[in-house]
Amino acid sequence: MGNDLITQAAQRVAELKAYFVDHERFVPLAEGFSILAEKRLVDIQTGRISEAQGLALSGHSGAGKSAAITHLLAQERQRLADQGYGDSTIISLRVPSPATLKFVGQMLLRALGYPIGADRHAWYIWDLVQHHLKERRVLFVHLDEAQDLASRGTKHELDSVTSMLKTLMTDPEWPVGIILSGTNELEDILNHDHQLARRMRTVRFESLSPAAYGDDILDLLENYCELAQLEPEDDVLELSHGERVVHAAANQFGIAIVLILDAIEDAYLHGQKTLNRHNFIRAYHRRTSCDAEFNPFVVPDFMRIHARQVFSRENRT
Repeated sequence: MGNDLITQAAQRVAELKAYFVDHERFVPLAEGFSILAEKRLVDIQTGRISEAQGLALSGHSGAGKSAAITHLLAQERQRLADQGYGDSTIISLRVPSPATLKFVGQMLLRALGYPIGADRHAWYIWDLVQHHLKERRVLFVHLDEAQDLASRGTKHELDSVTSMLKTLMTDPEWPVGIILSGTNELEDILNHDHQLARRMRTVRFESLSPAAYGDDILDLLENYCELAQLEPEDDVLELSHGERVVHAAANQFGIAIVLILDAIEDAYLHGQKTLNRHNFIRAYHRRTSCDAEFNPFVVPDFMRIHARQVFSRENRT
């Protein structure tokens, strides 16, 4: 396996990763955001000031939330820019650690292009945040990994941050919509603060089941093979293989895509023109270092395998 082959494989897989799968669960997310955006634009155009609303997306790790939100925000930024609202309409950042009121404010200011030293008080930082949100005409703030608002701060800090998010949404001069994305713990945060929850539209990316989604995953696999210019062999077009992919992905859509791309990468690295089950076997082993007895693409009773475990082997020495 030469360096040229590795480089070519990396380049081709990078191109495939840039392809967004427009799946059925993306529709309510995109529609929900479009409604919020249009309401905000109507308020601006008519000179009305009303409370902004928000959107919360939850799901297990690997469900495909980050890819969906990234695609959505890029799409909406471009649409809003084309309508003359500039390129600063949506600010996106990952919830920092520790998720204190002060630190979240500092990160927001940095995202707004206004870094500030740590010696400032939280109230001063958030006054600046509100000022710059208005000056930059920001319509939405997106916080990714929003479950960390609770897991990395005290209850007092959680109350402080959620209170400030509500303040941004109800600002009397420039209300800003809040978008939250995160794992299941995000739901606990919204249920903890009912005032924040009632201002949010909610979307959940549910887990897949092998029986219900095996065929859909096969369709996805064929689409990727077409993009990758690989011919799928019969052993990866069987329904049982689609079910194996779903289970190997811990029933998560985003991980299923990763597994398919890993298998395609393996085919490239071996100079193949086709994609077969052995590519999935090798790709899964490369990802997990699990023995064949714990590889869902090898064993007949693949449902017994714990798909999120790594380094699984018969005898640990």
